[in-house]
Amino acid sequence: MNQVVEAAHNYTFHDRYINRELSILDFHLRVLEQAVNPGHPLLDRLTFLLIFSRNMDEFFEIRVAGLMEQLTLGNESHTPDGLTPKEVLERISETAHAAIERQYRILNEEILPKLREEDICFLKRNELTAEQLAWIKKYFQEQVAPVLTPISLDPAHPFPRLVNKSLNFIVTLEGKDAFGRNIDLAVVPAPRSLPRVVRLPNELTGGKEHHVMLSAIIHEHVSDLFPGMTATGCYQFRVTRNADLALNEDVEDLAKALKGELSSRRFGQAVRLEVTESCPAHIYDYLLKEFQLDSSALYKVEGPVNLARLTSDFNRPHLRYVPFTPVIPKAFKKSESIFSAMKKQDILLHHPFESFGPVINLLREAARDPQVLAIKQTLYRSGANSEIVQVLAEAARNGKEVTAVIELRARFDEESNIAVANVLQEAGAVVVYGIVGYKTHAKMILIVRRENNKLIRYVHLGTGNYHAGNARLYTDYGLLTTDKELSEDVHRVFQELTGMGKTVKLKKLLHAPFTLHQQLMNFIDVEIANAKAGKVARIIVKVNALTEKQLMDKLYEASQAGVQIDLIIRSICCLRPQLPGLSENIRVRSIVGRFLEHTRVYYFENGGQSRIYCSSADWMDRNLFNRVEACFPIEDPVLKKRIYEQGLINYLEDNQQAWILQPNGQWLRVEMKEGEQPHTAQKVLLDQLT
Repeated sequence: MNQVVEAAHNYTFHDRYINRELSILDFHLRVLEQAVNPGHPLLDRLTFLLIFSRNMDEFFEIRVAGLMEQLTLGNESHTPDGLTPKEVLERISETAHAAIERQYRILNEEILPKLREEDICFLKRNELTAEQLAWIKKYFQEQVAPVLTPISLDPAHPFPRLVNKSLNFIVTLEGKDAFGRNIDLAVVPAPRSLPRVVRLPNELTGGKEHHVMLSAIIHEHVSDLFPGMTATGCYQFRVTRNADLALNEDVEDLAKALKGELSSRRFGQAVRLEVTESCPAHIYDYLLKEFQLDSSALYKVEGPVNLARLTSDFNRPHLRYVPFTPVIPKAFKKSESIFSAMKKQDILLHHPFESFGPVINLLREAARDPQVLAIKQTLYRSGANSEIVQVLAEAARNGKEVTAVIELRARFDEESNIAVANVLQEAGAVVVYGIVGYKTHAKMILIVRRENNKLIRYVHLGTGNYHAGNARLYTDYGLLTTDKELSEDVHRVFQELTGMGKTVKLKKLLHAPFTLHQQLMNFIDVEIANAKAGKVARIIVKVNALTEKQLMDKLYEASQAGVQIDLIIRSICCLRPQLPGLSENIRVRSIVGRFLEHTRVYYFENGGQSRIYCSSADWMDRNLFNRVEACFPIEDPVLKKRIYEQGLINYLEDNQQAWILQPNGQWLRVEMKEGEQPHTAQKVLLDQLT
């Protein structure tokens, strides 16, 4: 044991931890690899390619922007992995340039040719027939030109403020304009109201799905925008800006302050410039200077610069996953109402395999049931038109005491959440925005119902958001329960969120930023003690990210004591597994498949009396110290076994969509061993639950 401890001490900070930004970039690369995975249908492979684009957009808007801001402020401090912001940016630039080059190579050499084999074509200008060119000319004149605003670049017209991630064209010109001026450059922004992909009429394609990009249509007729002049060049470009909101937590009205900040997101500091491959050096140098960027921020792409919008309703069902219908658990089929089903037993929902409908139905029943007195719910990501919001508004209009704790600062959903707050307030609901300085990330519903002169509480707790669309795409757990102690805990947390006072003491629920982190440390300590006593000691954690240093150090300590640890981490993992003397008993895997893995489950062997918790919280500093999170125990033996087998062991056996983190920080795809049968965790769940 002393040799193990000594070996652990030989590791420096740099050896122990992986950089957070580089780790999330690695996750995006795992998503990109799905675009070449033959196990996915062709159009789903295209979808993964577009998801990678959206992921990278947000990565630059938030993560890269934050690092660039640190550089501007002169921050040269080292992160736990030993890198400065400048060094991290250099590594990001190298990896991101290679990844985006690979993305377009996959598009041009694999996806588009295979789509063409299926008669789904994105035609280039030189491929268009005379009839198609005539149709495009008419389309440009009638649908495109009237909403375009070409902007000449001259002393009277400085370079325009261009919206974040908008498609634009820079045009080189010859000749004089109507006022006799020699204008050699102009910018043409493409309005976001215009579709980026235009399908040609069936009569011009023989019924085949042939499309033309908006960029090609504008390029073909750009000279028409400058009468009497000649366009000698037309080049797409797009700028990505800092989109993180800087909000003073001391504001008097959070909603009003957020509204003011949202407009600034569209015009933040530039962090990346994308140009088409054909753009000449003097043009992109000019753009870099205008956006105050150096050459490392330039990305030359061989295709559309706004690839994330390369979408269309392709009529090819055989090129997509076979649709499935989420099932309704049997417990609801045997009962007349959601309330009666919940009174009989705890009910576990595993989305997307099981329907999100029971959650909506619970609220709908509550809204219309005269015995229901109050409904309280947290909303992190939703929409004003969502069924849940409409049902809550109906409940308020029906005289129920409806309280909605809305987290306005859910990134990129701020505007939508403000709209949700307005809808509910107009219906008569009480809307609160949680605690200043702490995002409310817990997923909770509390319904109070009068039954035989007693008040009964019905509770839903989840690992994911109350968003029906996400419930079809993300894997999440939801628990429906009437457990008295757990219901009382949820009641107390709502009181904490809407009122004032000291920290409440809870009986079963663990909640951040108060008890969750310390209790997790305690649970790991129990496993350490059991391992040292010669007992079986095991930890399995399934979360989206692991970055919190104290927990990582405690897991290292547990590994040294002999605790067997399996971490199923979707994206960021800053812990280094399999280091001799430090983490040789820790294994880390990531599952990237058809659905986005989003369940958060914590398992501790606990000397044979296993503990299983589900939670809204990842193992990150922000979740454990700067957010309100709920972590709830699964106590029913049947449900515990189900989560252990389906939600944990099932994923540890995946040999098709799993990646393994190496000690050096690299992720390698799992390879099947000789004699092994293919095992895909998500497919197993589809087969078992739907």
